[in-house]
Amino acid sequence: MNSFVYTGLPARVVFGAGSVKQLGAELERLGAKRAMLLCTRGRAESVQAIARGLPIAGVFNRVVMHTPLALAGEARKTAADLKADCCVAIGGGSTIGFGKAIALTSGLPVIAVPTTYSGSEMTTIWGISEGETKKTGRDPKVLPKTVIYDPELTLDLPASVSAASGMNAIAHCVEALYAHDGNPIVSLMAEEGIRALAASLPKIIIQGSDVEARTAALYGSWLAGCTISTTSVALHHKLCHVLGGFGLPHAETHSIVLPHVMQYNRDAAPEAMRCVARAIEAVDGPRGVYELEMRLDLPMKLADIGMKQPDLERAARIAAEAPYPNPRKVEYAPVLELLQHAYEGRRP
Repeated sequence: MNSFVYTGLPARVVFGAGSVKQLGAELERLGAKRAMLLCTRGRAESVQAIARGLPIAGVFNRVVMHTPLALAGEARKTAADLKADCCVAIGGGSTIGFGKAIALTSGLPVIAVPTTYSGSEMTTIWGISEGETKKTGRDPKVLPKTVIYDPELTLDLPASVSAASGMNAIAHCVEALYAHDGNPIVSLMAEEGIRALAASLPKIIIQGSDVEARTAALYGSWLAGCTISTTSVALHHKLCHVLGGFGLPHAETHSIVLPHVMQYNRDAAPEAMRCVARAIEAVDGPRGVYELEMRLDLPMKLADIGMKQPDLERAARIAAEAPYPNPRKVEYAPVLELLQHAYEGRRP
């Protein structure tokens, strides 16, 4: 076994059906007296019901995708005006992203209660968008102090959103398997995360109220978040960050791009591809992931989620000019071909 470095991040996890009832105890453990709730407008009512009777100073319910800088500034100001001593983010990756944006500049502790499979709650990665560009970074300050995983809160997550969010989590695992700074511990988590998600997502599509499948998917997404918490991301995430700047939906972009990036890296990362194939019980990793997405009835073309063909060249150029470390060299022409295939939804 080669030598490696593994950094475990400090995280307290409360996992299981009904565990959101522990939110009050977790606030008390942090000594929080004036917590601010973060959520989207659509979730405001259910979030306030969850927090009834708890020491909540106020609510910021204007969360949107990609954490736009101006809105993040308003959330930070609201937290300051409320004299908040903690943020409670209940929702998907976007909501947790707003919690991280506040923590980044204020150091306020965050309790994350994820309701999708993004995995953001387990990482020190933050992202803030301005115009068509998204800036990302890593900072220990933004890592949530406590994560409460309650599968019952994912029961109303629509099938299409569940599938896209779950594929986003699988993408985290795939990139961890060929990360230049990966290690055997992360690889174990990554393969197990893919296995749990690939087995549970088709069941969720058939029966959204299947608590056992929802629990397995949330377990898989937890592992997925752990995999990218201490390893670097590669071409897949670079492309998705670039495409996010064009206003494309986050999870769907990840799911569409994933099999094409896997195809791009196939020969440069054979062991990673074998791990993926084994986890999803397929002969071939990239093709198996593509076929899993077909079974989940996900959009398969960038053209179908708002990408304009003339923008492909600009996206490829941005990705090639400042690439993340990747198993195969990132070059403009092959990346443009990859994006063209993703635009058309071609089978690997």
